[in-house]
Amino acid sequence: MANEVPGRFEGKVALITGAGSGIGRATAVRLAAEGARVFAHDLDGEALAGTAETITAAGGTVQTRTGDVTSRAECFDTVAAAVDAFGRLDVLGNIAGIARGEHFTDVPEDAYRLMVAVNMDAPFFFCQAAIPHLLETSGVIVNMASNAGLMGQAYTVAYCMTKGAVIQLTKSLAMEYMKTDLRVNAIAPAGTLTSLTLGYQMPADVDIELMRYTGFRGMAEPGDIAALFSFVASPEAHNIHGAVLSSDFGVTAG
Repeated sequence: MANEVPGRFEGKVALITGAGSGIGRATAVRLAAEGARVFAHDLDGEALAGTAETITAAGGTVQTRTGDVTSRAECFDTVAAAVDAFGRLDVLGNIAGIARGEHFTDVPEDAYRLMVAVNMDAPFFFCQAAIPHLLETSGVIVNMASNAGLMGQAYTVAYCMTKGAVIQLTKSLAMEYMKTDLRVNAIAPAGTLTSLTLGYQMPADVDIELMRYTGFRGMAEPGDIAALFSFVASPEAHNIHGAVLSSDFGVTAG
């Protein structure tokens, strides 16, 4: 993982969803260490408290909010709360997400609807709520996509669909706001060692030959993705707009 850059986000405010664990927690901690005031959001209040404790113990600034991102009202209220807390918004990180594996014909409707709500609807509504504020600060949106949004994967059709939508959300917003200072990008990790992947389950009768979720070089650490997020959200990446940046140990290389 790349070394932190002290002061990189001094005076900036970052709203990070999914901040209770995994990539979300690593990103919130990283940005706080680099000077950002972080507004951390997650469904799991206990996990979120752990993130806040880590940040404050290191001398960082953080406020938290627990809520369900499947609610449009929660997305808008969270953005408003972040601006009320810190007076501005410079970075939106749409990181909250869920995944599951199963045969396509066995996907229950409620599981499908939840996948779409968390992975696709929430980034849409967070962007919708945040953009007016980000336009005032020449801000940045970084959406967490996936290699699954760039390639077909067996047994994860719904997940692939939602991550493909995140990629198109990113590119379409980049075009719509091309004549402003707002930057919109996405990161597409492959397998990353988080609670989501460590607890991942597949049906016992899947065809292993069809599964290409990780490559020859193994899985990333959350901090690897957080380091890339920090760069993409920083002024150093001022010329990166509308990009989908793979961080996948070569899974999508061929």
